[in-house]
Amino acid sequence: MKRSDINPWEWSKAFGFSQAVLVAESAQVLYCSGQTAIGPDGALPSTGDMAEQVTAALANLRTALEGAGMGFADIVRLHFSTTDVDARLAAYGAVGEVLGTNLPAMTVIGANRLAFSELMAEIEATAAR
Repeated sequence: MKRSDINPWEWSKAFGFSQAVLVAESAQVLYCSGQTAIGPDGALPSTGDMAEQVTAALANLRTALEGAGMGFADIVRLHFSTTDVDARLAAYGAVGEVLGTNLPAMTVIGANRLAFSELMAEIEATAAR
């Protein structure tokens, strides 16, 4: 796969994302449904802490990626939905740690609520290799 991060403005790199990602000659593309802090048994999260929910959602995303033989380095697009944008941005460290130098195209959207009222963050991803 050939990947090119498109950043006509350098400021987005400081926030950990690219304005666009061009993927050419990709053999596989994985579209991941929104991952949340719901446990492997389907249990809703017991915590109201944004950082803990984001960390759990990222762990679930990792599991989905690994199911296709992929990892966080293969992500080309992330879409975050959250019930508290400020808390989600404050919890960005967890996201930045797993992405490392990968700067996918990214969107953060505030929502009144997610599928269940206990959920605070949902992460959709597209990965390619």
